[in-house]
Amino acid sequence: MLNKDVAKLLNEQINKEFYSAYLYMYMANYYAEQSLSGFENWFDVQTKEERDHALLFRQYLLNNGESVKLLPIDAPTQIYNNFREPLVAAFEHEQFVTASINSIYDEAYQCKDFRTMQFLDWFIKEQGEEEKNADDNIKKFDLFVSDAKGLYMLDNEMKARVYAAPSLVI
Repeated sequence: MLNKDVAKLLNEQINKEFYSAYLYMYMANYYAEQSLSGFENWFDVQTKEERDHALLFRQYLLNNGESVKLLPIDAPTQIYNNFREPLVAAFEHEQFVTASINSIYDEAYQCKDFRTMQFLDWFIKEQGEEEKNADDNIKKFDLFVSDAKGLYMLDNEMKARVYAAPSLVI
């Protein structure tokens, strides 16, 4: 049985992951409206990943005899004034998610909940990748934005991203 505080934080993380999916779908929509289908694809793949993360947290709770309480998901409302702003917002959001997962890990550590700590190890590694990818997107954009051909090539590179389901066994 999970510690109630850990279970509550895990349940709240489901909401944060679904919000992440909403946010990235919102960003995908922004890029679709700007005819940047590669950027759109990149965020569509990200949307699916975040949805899967929420489902992994859900399954972990269920596997440990906990009820899942679905919370309301806020709608993103950001207004983007240029192609770079969603990239920066995505990086900042990944830092927020990393901090949230680290907080759950810390609570699990305090409770000596080694099973949850082991479960969260995958997410900690994943968040390192998420932050690096988001930061790389900003750096590449900054490198290529001054040249329309460079932006076109970056858009094509982002179009090549393919969704892969997570391989975490819970």
